[in-house]
Amino acid sequence: MGCDYKKALELSKQGHWEEAHRLVQPHSDPLTCLIHAYLHRVEGDSGNASYWYTRAGEKLLKGTLDEEYERLYARAIKFEDDAGMPALKGGAMRTWR
Repeated sequence: MGCDYKKALELSKQGHWEEAHRLVQPHSDPLTCLIHAYLHRVEGDSGNASYWYTRAGEKLLKGTLDEEYERLYARAIKFEDDAGMPALKGGAMRTWR
């Protein structure tokens, strides 16, 4: 099963960095790598963030953390829409049919 992108982002926004980091660690798809990079920016570790941006095929962003959060959250929603996955309340895990 893939990463629950929205849940990882929401946990980070709520100040639960370690739990969000645990959610993204086992995954390596581009969006998860971007979220992983964002989490390391939140942590203040720009070197590690740069590594994860590179793994995602992007450069380290210069915008604010809030701007990055909004950009990533919009991508997470688009992923769900493109995959035909219904939005669930509370960040529940989705299952593939």
